[in-house]
Amino acid sequence: MEKTITIYTDGACSGNPGKGGWGALLMYGGTRKEISGYAPATTNNRMEMMAAIKALEALKEPCHVDLYSDSAYLINAMNEGWLKRWLKNGWKTASKKPVENIDLWQEIVKLTTLHRVTFHKVKGHSDNPHNNRCDELARLAIKDNS
Repeated sequence: MEKTITIYTDGACSGNPGKGGWGALLMYGGTRKEISGYAPATTNNRMEMMAAIKALEALKEPCHVDLYSDSAYLINAMNEGWLKRWLKNGWKTASKKPVENIDLWQEIVKLTTLHRVTFHKVKGHSDNPHNNRCDELARLAIKDNS
C-alpha cells in the first residue's frame, strides 16, 4: 500500500525576475521535513514549480501525494488541463507560442508519473500555517544567499 504524503510548497522572488527561493514542507504521520533552495536569477513561477519538484524528488518511494500550493500557475496547469493540452500541442500554448518553463514542466510530468499527485489550491499569505511556513522558508533562502 502506498504511503500518503502531504506536501505544502511555496516560491518567492525578490524582483520578478530576480533572486528566488523555494520552500516545501513534507508531512507523513507525525514526521515533518522542511526543505528549501535558492536561485540567483529566476522568476516566481519557476520557484513555485521548483518547490513542487524538489519536494516530490525527496520522496524515497512512489507515494500518493496531496500537494498544496498557492500558485495558480501550477495548480491550473495540473487541474484545468493546461498541461495535457501543452503536451498534445507539442509544448505550444493555445495561441501557438512555446510554453514557458518547459524544462520544469517536463520534470513535473516525470514525477507525476512516478507518484499519484493530487494538486490543491490554497490561499497565499493567509491563515494557513503550513503555507506560511513554506513562504518563510523561501524568503529565508533568498535572504541567506543575498
